[in-house]
Amino acid sequence: MASRRGQMLDGVLLLDKPVGLSSNHALQRAKRALDARKAGHTGTLDPFATGLLVCCLGRATKISSKMLEADKTYVATVQLGEETDSGDLTGNIVATTPPEAINVDHDTFEAALAAFRGEIEQIPPMYSALKRDGKPLYEYARQGIELEREPRKISIHRLDLLRFEGLEADILVECSKGTYIRTLAQDIGRALGCHAHLKALRRTTVGPFRLDDAVALEALQAMPDPKTVLIPLDALPAGLAPASTKQEEIL
Repeated sequence: MASRRGQMLDGVLLLDKPVGLSSNHALQRAKRALDARKAGHTGTLDPFATGLLVCCLGRATKISSKMLEADKTYVATVQLGEETDSGDLTGNIVATTPPEAINVDHDTFEAALAAFRGEIEQIPPMYSALKRDGKPLYEYARQGIELEREPRKISIHRLDLLRFEGLEADILVECSKGTYIRTLAQDIGRALGCHAHLKALRRTTVGPFRLDDAVALEALQAMPDPKTVLIPLDALPAGLAPASTKQEEIL
């Protein structure tokens, strides 16, 4: 039997995912840089998105379910004037509002955000990994099929306007699991009486973990000993460290 590759490393890597890579591709590159045997991430970012990807190695993978349930924070750029079928800049434009017909300024945009704070209902996008009859919704969407989706309750704990310039706005969103920021961008555009889509997205927190403490993938790959950036199990925030027993170590 061939030996399994990589070292048995235990710990958490806070990775700043670059634009253009899927979360899994970023994870696999980090895993190779660390020469780790077992690793997983705790919440997908789309390829166009950047920011905090919490990667769990070895026994730290036991905290993955807790991280999937955790609140998250994003900085998002909303582009007014165009709505796409995916809700973001990667999709095909399906509706437009001419710039001269968009009567939105800083105060108007900020006022519209009030309706999206707190517990709200959101209809998941067709371009999502949610499944219907065992098949992801995005597979139906790619065939031009749109299915009815039940709205889901989510919580927007914080929603702030950071910048409004021209037809673009940067917003800070602190939200519960299951929130689709591209759907939020689309719905804000509709509430403003124009169309909108998500132009950029950067995740800044996942539960207790912060982007400020993350390492960029290129920097990780250039380190002589990248294992030094791992958060060991005994240094994880309270309530996250997986139980460790002698029996577990033997098994």
